[in-house]
Parts: sequence; structure tokens; C-alpha cells
Amino acid sequence: MAKNSGKRRPVVAERRYANPTKPSGKTPRGRRGRRAPVRRGNAISRGVSGFFRLLWRTIFGTIWTTVLTLTVILGLATFFYYSQLPEPSALFDGRARGGVTMLDREGKVFAWRGETFGTVTPDQVSPALRNAVVATEDRRFYSHLGIDPRGIASAIKINMSEGRSPLDGHGGSTITQQVAKLLCLGEAFDPTRWSDEAEYEAECRRTTLWRKVKEVPYSFAMELKYSKDEILNIYMNRSYLGGGARGFEAAAERYFGKHANEVTVAEAAMLAGLLKAPSYFAPTSDIQRAQDRASVVLNLMHEQDRISDAEYQQAKANPAVLSQAAQARAGGYFADWLMEAGPGFLTTETNEDVTILTTFDQKVQRAAEAALKKIFDEKVKPGSKAEAAVVVLSADGAVRAMIGGRDTVVQGVFNRATQAKRQTGSSFKPFVFAAALDQGMTPQSIVYDGPITIRNWSPQNYSRRFYGDVTLTRALANSMNTATVRLQEKSGRESVIRIAEEFGVGEDLPNVPSIGLGVFDSTLLEMTGAYAGIRNGGRAVRPYGVVELRIRGDNEPLIAKTGGMGQRVISQKSAGELITMMREVIQNGTGGRAKLGPRDAAGKTGTTSSYRDAWFIGFTDQFVTGVWMGYDDNTPLTGVTGGGLPAEIWQAVMSEIHEGMPLQPLGRFVGDEGSRIGDGVAPSVRGDDALASALSAALSDMAGASTPAPPGQPLVRGEPGEALTDALSEALGQPGTPRDAPVNVSANSTPRPVTNAPEARESDPLGDALRGIEGLN
Repeated sequence: MAKNSGKRRPVVAERRYANPTKPSGKTPRGRRGRRAPVRRGNAISRGVSGFFRLLWRTIFGTIWTTVLTLTVILGLATFFYYSQLPEPSALFDGRARGGVTMLDREGKVFAWRGETFGTVTPDQVSPALRNAVVATEDRRFYSHLGIDPRGIASAIKINMSEGRSPLDGHGGSTITQQVAKLLCLGEAFDPTRWSDEAEYEAECRRTTLWRKVKEVPYSFAMELKYSKDEILNIYMNRSYLGGGARGFEAAAERYFGKHANEVTVAEAAMLAGLLKAPSYFAPTSDIQRAQDRASVVLNLMHEQDRISDAEYQQAKANPAVLSQAAQARAGGYFADWLMEAGPGFLTTETNEDVTILTTFDQKVQRAAEAALKKIFDEKVKPGSKAEAAVVVLSADGAVRAMIGGRDTVVQGVFNRATQAKRQTGSSFKPFVFAAALDQGMTPQSIVYDGPITIRNWSPQNYSRRFYGDVTLTRALANSMNTATVRLQEKSGRESVIRIAEEFGVGEDLPNVPSIGLGVFDSTLLEMTGAYAGIRNGGRAVRPYGVVELRIRGDNEPLIAKTGGMGQRVISQKSAGELITMMREVIQNGTGGRAKLGPRDAAGKTGTTSSYRDAWFIGFTDQFVTGVWMGYDDNTPLTGVTGGGLPAEIWQAVMSEIHEGMPLQPLGRFVGDEGSRIGDGVAPSVRGDDALASALSAALSDMAGASTPAPPGQPLVRGEPGEALTDALSEALGQPGTPRDAPVNVSANSTPRPVTNAPEARESDPLGDALRGIEGLN
């Protein structure tokens, strides 16, 4: 015991950790080994790092939240637009108004007004045209989802490098985005918000950041709703391509006279090039500029392997040119006249596409333009501001050509043929002589040419000479003023005014002594139409240009012929005598420069006081043509009278348009089937009264009248001595007047009213019978 107790145990440190070489086995449940934290840096560095970790977590979380929110918003907006999109065909035509297409007398298109449109489907578009559009506007069109980030970034870079704002200049828009813009993001035209369609479209094209943002979901919606070809088809139908053409079908017809599936590679490049700036690059504005732009498009197509080397070389060597009709641009004044004269709801304000078949003759128009240019080039001083207008009609009033000014390639400008009201001067005199002839005088009747004063007004002749007793033929041929005024006072101003107005020369003409010398305003179209009435045997002629008007696609026209032959104004015999007298104006009178060689022609010169207006109007068997010349500001012409340059212009125009036509004498009248005696149109008869029918036919054979006789005019016209004529005249209280008896009008003659109305009778069986005939009661 003591031995053991005296022996001490060695001092050993307490074992606190397991032997690393000998695992201790399982760790007791509930206890884990814990490594002491390693503390690096001081408190400041640890605080900074903690702050940045918190900031990153916050930013990262915000970005994800924002992205998620924007994604949801974008999805909802896309779904909303998707639900609103209609079938693609409903989006092809976005015009608020329709367009007007005009066809000449042969059925060929020569003019367009408003915006024309033609629908095409993918199979109706030339592959070259489709490739040209994609190459020019959106080379990655078939690979993106509606938005092209690369294109947008490239456009922003270019804009900023050129000193513009990121959104100005290059837009980087895809074709899908451009369609979204064309559709105005689905917002339809509202007349209460926009004053017109132009303002609406300008708002839709305006580039703002918010509008760009809205284009994104709309573009996505279209990409989900439509195929790529359908989106491209909307774009090709809806784009404006200059010249009033909406869509590539209308543009192909407008510029090349063919359908969109027929255009060549060169033509396709020119059409695609219009998308950048339609009006600026329109080939009708500057063909060279359009060809240069097309060359750029061809380069893009070649670089992108959309055309072969052979096609590229062929298109480069043979650039596109305009069709013959588009080059001529004929009939601008004529087309403007029809748009102005026609009903607004079918022309300027039409909501439908309208096609008008017209009386216009492109050959006559070109000939008239060439003749006018030749005279101005050869006879008018360079730099002269003098203007001219020309109207060419057929005998029945159909307008074949119209020139409203020296600049013949126009649209929407002042038309001197229809809008300029100018004093008619001596070109009015034929209506004075018509009144005298219709009251029984003849071309050989005598009228005194000498001094005359009416209410302190004393007209003078152009030559300042007087010629004494002269025939009516000589007085008209030499345009004698005093003889004309004396004849006017003899016939009665009321008769002269009535005849002129019924022939279509203005309305409410002034009842003044100088009326016979043309001291009132009228248009060239009105005057030429009135001369057509003389040429046509004394029946009024209303100039017209519309043969028929129809809505595109309709089989039946809405409007047929809008003018032509009207009522009888003077007897056919009187008209024939007047034509004979007007022949002398050209053969031996003031219109000598208008001679057409062996071709039979008649006409009249006209010069106003102070030489402000000069006229020549005349006709052949085929055409009635009027020419006016003057200054827009009423400056007097220097050395120009109606028998001068206007007669020469008339002669040049008529020579051109009659080229190759047979020589025909004057005297055949429209409506009489070639007869030179009567027009064969009998007044209508009430009931089955045989006597009335017989009398009606007899009256028609003698008078050629199919309308009621105007007040102050003979009810029965015919040769004196004819039994029926004398009997009817006596029965109506109207003694026959010999038509071949000369009438001497002396200087001291007192004008007296001419009254041809029958006296009333209480008992007149024959008169009662005649009153049963419509048109005589």
C-alpha cells in the first residue's frame, strides 16, 4: 500500500481533440464540428464589401422584376393588338377616298386623279419586285420576329454620326414595323380628330419614342397573326408610290402600263426605289433621278444574291422607262376640267374607285400641242409671257383636245380654256348676224356702214374708215363695227342676246349697245361650243367630255353622255347662210391666215379694245376649234389681232389634226343623217290626233324644230309661196316675210323692236288644232 501510494502519476494534458490519424467514429447526435471564422481585414473593408453585395442584390433583383414586368406588359399589349387584327385582305386598301381613272375615246388610260389602287396577292407580284422590296427595305425580313435590333442599332449609329438625333433620319424599321406605321397602329381615320386624310397620315408617320415603343407589340402581334408573305403583301398593297398610285399594282399601271406580275427587273428596282421618297423619286417628276435610285436598288439586289449576274447586267444596261401614256402626260387640262365639272361625290370627293370613258383623243391633243409650240417657237419673242388656250370639239360638242396654257404637262393649275373669262370682241359678231338672218335677211342684204351714236357712244371701225352700203357678207368678212351695231339695233338686242345665250355664250348678257362688239366676258370653251352650234345647223351644242362613268366593277354606268345636241336656236337655213358668210372671213376677210388650202373652213376673228384679247374660232366638217391669246394680267398684246397669231395657231392646229383626213365640204349636220335640209326630228304629239300628227310632221320638215319656239321667234319657218307655209302663217297671224328681199338700213334708221308673236284670236280652229301639238302651245 505505502509503496503504491508513494508512487506519483505523471502530469498529462487533457485530450480535447480526436486523433486525426484514427477517426473517432460517429459523431454524437446533436453535435457538429465548427470551424472558427477567419477574420480578414478590418471593419471598414468588411463594411464596404457588404454594402456592394447588398447593392448588387438590389439591382439584380430590380432588373429581374422590371424585365418580368415589361415582359408581362409586352405580352398583354401583343395579345390585345393580336385580338384586334382583321384578316390581311381587309388591310390592303386604307384610303379614305377613292380614285378616278380616265380613259380616252379608244379606252386607253390617259389620266388619273385622286389615289388609284389595285389589289395584288403574292402570286400576282413579280418575284423580282418582291426581292427588290426586301433587298431595299429589310434584308433580314424573313429571319427576324418583327423587330431587328441590329438594324435599329445601326440606324442610331448612323444618325448620331451624321449629327442628328437617334430617331431622325435612318429609322432601322423592319417591313413589319413599316406596316404597323402604315396601319397607324390600328387607329382608323376619325374626321372629328383630323381635318383630312393628309393630316391623319402625317400624324401616323410622325416618329416619336412613344410611337416607336408601341410599334413593338403591334409588330409582334402581326408576326403571330400573319405569315411573312401576308405582311409583305399588306405592305405592297398599302404603300404610296407617288403619282397618285397606292400600292405596287397601281404604280406599275401608272408608270409602265402593265400589271405588277409583268414588270422587269429594272422596273421592279425603280418601283422599290420609290418607297424612300415617293414624290421625289417618281419617274414622272424626274426620270433620270428615278433611274439613279433604281441603280442603287439593283446594286443591293445583286449584293444580296437576289438576282443573277446576267439579270443585273441586263437591268443596268437597260434602265426602266415610262410607258408612252405616262411620258405624254397628255390631257392634264382636260382631266382637271372633268374633275371640276363633274359631280363632286363621283370625282373630287368620291369614296369609290371611278372609271370615266371620255371623248378625249390623244392623237388630236398631241397634234394641237405640237402646233402651238411651233408657232410660239417661231413667231413669239423668247421670254414672252403671252399665253394661249386651244379647244378642239367634234361637231356634236365632244371635246377632243384642250390646252389651257403654254405649259401643257400640268395638273391642278389654272385652265385658261375653261376658267379664264375674257372679253370676246368681234368673235361675238356672228350671233348678231344670226339674229338678222333668222328674221328674214340674207347674206346679200344691205346694211349701212357709217357713223352711228347711241347714248353718247360712237363705235369706230378698226381701220377708222367707213364703207357705206355693204352686204352682210362683206360686213362680217371685214369685221365692220358700225355696220354690226346698226344691224344689232335693227334686229333687236333682245334677239341677239337670246340667240347668244341659247347657243351657250354666258348668261345674263348685258343689254347695252356695245353688246354686239363683245364687251362682256366668256370662256373659250363656251365660245367654241357656241360656234359648234352654228356649224351644226343652228342647234345648240353643249360641250361634253364624259361618255360614261361607272364604279369600278359595276357593269352598268352611273352616268352616260353629259352633253351634246340641244334645242334649235336658229333655222337651219339661217345657219347655212351664216356658214357661207363665215367662209368669206377666211377666204377674203380678216381671217386670211387661217386658210387650210382646199379644205372647206369657216370662222371669225376677234380682237378686244386695247388689244388685251385676241381670238380665232372656226370649223371644218370634222372639227370646231377655238384659240385665245393674251396675257394673264390683261397687258395689251403688241401688234397682235385675232387675224394674226391666233389665226396662225388655228391654222397650224387644224392642219395637224386633219392630217390624212378626207376633204369634206361644210353643210352636213349632226342629227340629220347627212341631210342638208332638215334634221328630221318632229315635235311629240299628244294622243292619236291624225291632223295634229300630220301638221307636226309638216312643221318639222319645214323648220327642223323639235322644241318650242322661243319668244319673239317665228313659229313657222319656210319658203314664202309654199301653200302650207302661207296658210299656217296666216292662221297664226304671222304674215310670211320674203327672205330674199334686201333690207336697207340707213344711217338715220330708227331701231324698232321686232315682234313675231302671233296675235290672239277668239275663234281660230286651225290655231286650236295647232295648240294640241306639244311644243306650240
